[in-house]
Amino acid sequence: MITMYDLLLAHPFLAGLPPGHVERLSRWARPAPFRAGTRIFEENGRAKRFWLIREGCVHLDIRVPGRGDAVIETIGPGTVLGWSWMFPPYRWHFGAVAVDQVLSIAVDGDGVRALCDADPDLGYELTKRFMAVVVERMQATRIRLLDLYKAPA
Repeated sequence: MITMYDLLLAHPFLAGLPPGHVERLSRWARPAPFRAGTRIFEENGRAKRFWLIREGCVHLDIRVPGRGDAVIETIGPGTVLGWSWMFPPYRWHFGAVAVDQVLSIAVDGDGVRALCDADPDLGYELTKRFMAVVVERMQATRIRLLDLYKAPA
């Protein structure tokens, strides 16, 4: 039988993380499937967790005044969804919708923050990994907004 520990250990986002860290994270993880079209979270909603995407794709979107929701990035298998749970005020900076059937692992943010407080090595390692995600998502947002607001030809 495949355990949550096994699933976490196999996920690319956690590659190279010491097994003890993965084992502690597995205590706060659970399977989280989403049907196509499911809104996973709303921009500015309370951020309580993150997801490790195993299968399927998710659109990240932002509200653009006068234009509605604009997709800024599509993420797929092997990626992580959600970083706002890690940084106060713990509010989503984007929205997220399942494009197709998504199989993911949901990980509780409060539990992981407590682990990070108790184990600075784990906290530092996760902070580095999540900051790389933040930078990537902000760059994707910048590029998408430049495209949306470019002058007509």
